[in-house]
Amino acid sequence: MVKTACERPEIRGRSLSQWDCMELARRLVDEGLATSISSETVRRILFHHKIKPWRSHMWLSAKHPGDEAFHECVASLIDPHTRSLGPHEIVLSLDEKTPLQPRPGICATKPAKPGNLPNLVEHEYKRDGALNLFAAFNTRTGQVIGRCRSRERQKELISFLDHVDREIPPEITLIHIVRDNVGAHHGKEVQKWLKKHPRFQFHSTPVHCSWMNQVEQWFGILQRKRFRFADFPSKETLNESIMQFISEWNKHAHPFNRSTKSAAKIMAGAPVKKAA
Repeated sequence: MVKTACERPEIRGRSLSQWDCMELARRLVDEGLATSISSETVRRILFHHKIKPWRSHMWLSAKHPGDEAFHECVASLIDPHTRSLGPHEIVLSLDEKTPLQPRPGICATKPAKPGNLPNLVEHEYKRDGALNLFAAFNTRTGQVIGRCRSRERQKELISFLDHVDREIPPEITLIHIVRDNVGAHHGKEVQKWLKKHPRFQFHSTPVHCSWMNQVEQWFGILQRKRFRFADFPSKETLNESIMQFISEWNKHAHPFNRSTKSAAKIMAGAPVKKAA
């Protein structure tokens, strides 16, 4: 049983993503290893061996090992995230959330009612295009600057950066922007814009480490609190609702804790492959 549980189901001729107790019990009987066995017995045996084949986590294979460049990149992000900032600088985490679709329902969503009656959501919906949300999350205050655009090219990113530039007072002379490695963030037009706006300084997350960009955590909150039901009647209403959510969030905004201790855990899990 332990051997089977530690193998992918395809190897055993089963079209499954992963094993569960019921499927393992059936497999043991099919292979003649047991005349009968319950899923509860399987669970107890797996518990004894500390095996949970129904769980999964994302990981980065050895084809992309941690190296000195990775550590330098992470270290460059740790500094602006954890040190005390001067009165002249801020750190913004920037990214895009795409695509956001209105999906107007055939019938309007009905709210919850007394008697344990839940929200009622019509399962049929129409489509009305999509929007892309450009957002910058202030890592010290939790405040968010956001704008929706119909596309996510360099042109739209530059337009959003211009908006950020106008929103931040001139006494802030150093604006750290944490971004991921999507192509639009590194394009020639964006680089030209940066040269004309010296108070902006970009910091890129390592490859496959977009989770280090704090605005991704805020996107998760937005998704959970505002897009549980995406029954907006139009893109215009969707845009207004997102802007209203940002305004309401900013009234009670809070940052996400990042410390040198949490950063040390990231560094410890990334083996260094020194350059030859």
